[in-house]
Amino acid sequence: MTASPPMTLAYYLHDLSPHLIKITEKIAVHWYGLSYVLGFYLTYLVMRFLARRGLSEIKEEAVADFITMVSIFGLVLGGRLGYLLLYNFDEFIRAPWIFFMLNQGGMASHGGIAGTTLFCGWYAWKHKISWAGIGDSIVCGAPLGVFLGRIANFINGELFGRVTNVPWAVKFPTEMLHEDFYRQGGQPGLIPEGLQHSPDIIAHFEKFRGGRAELESVLHPRHPSQLYEALGEGLILSAILIFIRLRFPRLPQGIVTGLFFILYAIARIALEFVRQPDSGSEMILGLTKGQFFSTFMFIVGGLFIGYGLKWGKSPPGTAQPA
Repeated sequence: MTASPPMTLAYYLHDLSPHLIKITEKIAVHWYGLSYVLGFYLTYLVMRFLARRGLSEIKEEAVADFITMVSIFGLVLGGRLGYLLLYNFDEFIRAPWIFFMLNQGGMASHGGIAGTTLFCGWYAWKHKISWAGIGDSIVCGAPLGVFLGRIANFINGELFGRVTNVPWAVKFPTEMLHEDFYRQGGQPGLIPEGLQHSPDIIAHFEKFRGGRAELESVLHPRHPSQLYEALGEGLILSAILIFIRLRFPRLPQGIVTGLFFILYAIARIALEFVRQPDSGSEMILGLTKGQFFSTFMFIVGGLFIGYGLKWGKSPPGTAQPA
């Protein structure tokens, strides 16, 4: 009886386009941009939901204006500046105007969180309301934006994970755009300059080389870490915080905000162990940059919780009658 040949696990070859609609090379609707818009809208819905139940420092009629302002002046500007300062500092110093080149990409979640936190502080000061109270509302919805953003990262084939042999691993053609591909034995010159996305790389191999079979033979199966982060830093985190906000409506202001910082940091640090570090990014004290910057979130989270335990008041709509 002839023995059957060993089975080779067939991994999914990432072939998704970053464009929802593409008219020309410069005119297109990108999944990444759409994720931001939907994230803002979902955060608005969550904050409005909490406001209607008296669990928000911001009144229902003011939520839309607040979301518009914090999205632009907090998240987007903070995320862009954070990326340039934390991950692309040398180029930013040489050419500060790249700050405005949003079409080239480059956003940092830590920068977005910092920018949002500072904007909420300014908004609280201007309107004479509780900074911690604003935080307790926005942190319930904001992780849904993280969820959508990480899904968009997966669609774009960026920020993928480390090499693995788990059955659900994915082969990302875009790994050939990174220096680490060649450090791990990849052959140089497989694709011409200018190719940026999985469908383009696949099309090149199908037209000029040995097709998908050759492409898959040179790629490494990797963790779809974007999806892990979408769940851990996004959907699950949002569900936990919304549950706490509703289950304990009289929880002092600041506690939920503090929990967001701590739980996000735990998820980010843990999931970075299966995420491929950014190409050319150095380690800091044995940690990736994402892990290192996340450690400071424990301090911020502890400060918010400490404030809540010592000085925090219950949300305005939950106060006990005198």
